[in-house]
This record gives sequence, C-alpha cells and structure tokens, in this order.
Amino acid sequence: MQLLISDANILIDMEEGRLIAPMFKLPYQFVIPEILFAEELEEAHQYLLKAGLQLGELDADAMRDVAGLTQRYNRTSRYDCFALALARARACPPLTGDKALRNAAEQEAVTVKGTLWLVEEMVRCGLLTIAEARFAYGRMNAAGSRLPWDVAEARLKTLEKGQ
Repeated sequence: MQLLISDANILIDMEEGRLIAPMFKLPYQFVIPEILFAEELEEAHQYLLKAGLQLGELDADAMRDVAGLTQRYNRTSRYDCFALALARARACPPLTGDKALRNAAEQEAVTVKGTLWLVEEMVRCGLLTIAEARFAYGRMNAAGSRLPWDVAEARLKTLEKGQ
C-alpha cells in the first residue's frame, strides 16, 4: 500500500467536500506529521485518527531537514516543512493543496499529489461518481478552498469521457 504524507490543507479540503470516508477507503496509507496534527488539527479533528489517519514521527535527520527547508523556503510554513521532510524521509509523495509547499517540493525534486488527484482517485476506484465529485468540489469552493476550478472541471470531463 502506497504511503502518502498529508498536510492539514488536504484534510480540510476533504472534510469540506465531505470526502473523508471515501478517502480512507482508497488503497493508500495516509500519514501526517505528529507535530502538525498536534498543533493544527488534534483539538477539532481527533476523529481523523479513528477514520484511518496515522501519525508519523520525524527523527533527528528529518528535523535537520526541516531546519534546512524552512531556511530555503520562507513562504512555506514550518508545519508544511514537517510534511515535506517526512515525505522525503519516507521516500513517498506529499499530499498537499498548498501552493508554497507544492513549489518547495518541486524545487526539491519531490513528486506532489493534490486535492484534484485525490478526488480523481476516488472516482477511478469507484468510491465517487463524477456527479458526486462535482458536488464535493462545489462544497469546497463554497468553503473558500482555492483550487483551480477550471482545471478540476476539465479533468472531470476527461474522466467522464473515459467511462
């Protein structure tokens, strides 16, 4: 099962789209840095651990990597650097919708997955219909998510043609 390291942004998008349950049915293992969860999500999102989210610890080498990343990428939050460092330590993709984190990961030659990819995976795996994906995107948009909506719709149309 492929490991994906999530930031808080993706989980919030999935929550707004009411996609937490189908997300955890995907054939992936979702991990978030323990410190990021504790600082940003634990109080109001404890249920994510019961849903299937796992916590990942950063060892001393990963913490040194965080220090370097925060120095190189001043637009990327320290918490997002925790996610990128954990993804690098575990040699797996970070899962983010944050533009600054995506740019930092790409500069570090790390393949990034995002909200659109995750929703499309749910459609490909038969966990969502195209109509349900569109409805979820509508909820995310109404909640203020800053996704490229034209790209999201174009990619859903491509999936629709392939069905």
